[in-house]
Order: sequence, then structure tokens, then C-alpha cells
Amino acid sequence: MSVWIKRLLGTGLLLLATAAMAQEAKTGGAPPDLPTVYRSVGLGLAAALTITVSVLGAAHAVARIGSAAMGAAAEKPELLTRSLLFVALAEGLAVLGFAISMMILQKI
Repeated sequence: MSVWIKRLLGTGLLLLATAAMAQEAKTGGAPPDLPTVYRSVGLGLAAALTITVSVLGAAHAVARIGSAAMGAAAEKPELLTRSLLFVALAEGLAVLGFAISMMILQKI
């Protein structure tokens, strides 16, 4: 396994642990029932996967579109402005994933 995958999984586990601890703190010391804990962990995992997949997809899209945009700008400089629009649209995927992840975390 590569280093970035290990770091990504570590970050996801950290998010899950934080969500579980937040749920425990809300109950006021009483032991939480098991379905509530599983729901919190599942929502934390869903939020982590949402942001992970959207950021990785946006990074892939920006890499592909950015290199093509710079190649097109080298041949025709007037295409640079139009091609940067597509890079910004690809970057919007990461912002959308972050927003959806935050909406999922609000349900915990």
C-alpha cells in the first residue's frame, strides 16, 4: 500500500473516532445504545468517503484538463481564458463534495 493511501485511511479513522466521541459526549455519561453508535460511525464513514472520492476525482480532472489547457494555450494563447473555465468547473467538484460531507456530518 502506498503512503498516501495509508494517510487517507488514517484520516478517515480519525474522523470516525471523533464522531463516536461526539456522540458519547452528547448523552451525558450514560452508555449510548448500539444502533446510535453504529449510525454515527456510518455517517462519519459516509462523510469521509464523500470528501475523499470528490477530492480525488477533482484532482484527476484538474490534472487532465490543466495539462490539456496549457498545451492548447501554447499553440493558441487566446484559448487560455476559455480553458481555465473548465479547470474551475473541475475544481468545483471538490467544493461540492465538501459541502455534501458537511451536510452529512450535521446529521450526527
